[in-house]
Amino acid sequence: MNNTLNFFEDLLNKEYGNDLKEKIIEGLVFKPTTLRINTLKTSVEIVKKTLNDLLIGLKEVEWNENALIIENVSLSEIKELDLYKNGEIYLQSLSSMIPALIVNPKENENILDMCSAPGGKTTQMACISNNKAMITATEKNKIRLDRLKYNLDKQGATRVSVLQKDSRFLDDFFSFDKILLDAPCSGSGTIDLNNENTYKNFTEELIKRSIKTQKDLLRKAVRILKPNGELIYSTCSILKEENEENINEILKQPNIELVPIEDEIFNTIPTLPTTLEGTITVCPTNMYEGFFVAKLRKKK
Repeated sequence: MNNTLNFFEDLLNKEYGNDLKEKIIEGLVFKPTTLRINTLKTSVEIVKKTLNDLLIGLKEVEWNENALIIENVSLSEIKELDLYKNGEIYLQSLSSMIPALIVNPKENENILDMCSAPGGKTTQMACISNNKAMITATEKNKIRLDRLKYNLDKQGATRVSVLQKDSRFLDDFFSFDKILLDAPCSGSGTIDLNNENTYKNFTEELIKRSIKTQKDLLRKAVRILKPNGELIYSTCSILKEENEENINEILKQPNIELVPIEDEIFNTIPTLPTTLEGTITVCPTNMYEGFFVAKLRKKK
């Protein structure tokens, strides 16, 4: 495994320099349990009171009122709670909550989630829109599709259509107001250096394969996005070739423009420098996974 980690550190050093590489390495550790309150089934106040009554320590998240950090019980203990079993909370990393907030789904918008399983971002978008956005969720793998359907039902996301389909091969007659492309990636931002299982398959071949898939998905997304529609692209990678470089390539199309993410609510999130102004690269810390998000618009 030393060769894998050496390869990874060399990549980070090349992209960010030694000082930032060391900072990133320090942040690649186990994260606390975090959850999202499902306001389709309950309220923030009820969940907080229930957890407080159970003497479960919690910490609020400045940029997301529906998110909580759990401080004194384990993930397995949270899964034993009725709140979890009833779908009133959803276990989700903080970083992965960012893309759906940037999508900002509205009533009757036609939205595509291109790589949706297991459903965290899909159910979050349903929650944000109070089940009033029309969401199409695609997943090619049958086992993952079943997990997606289970989570949609458990969370009460009632206005989601599910397709067992590789999004790269969706028919071009589809047309969407907004598209969320949380693309398959190398997972470089989610490595836990104390858990070999999180990095044992991290290879140059994985990165190359991921980039090809990402580019294919981006090209398809652009084709089926309505004029003036928005495309939110995200990965749990911190490698520029999976992120900024992919965006720069799609920006060569004359009908696509970058929309800077300027929402001040994200100002407290730890970030890495980006080569594409207006995008967000979340820096791995003891609280956050490494993540990238960009917002594009298709010109009329």
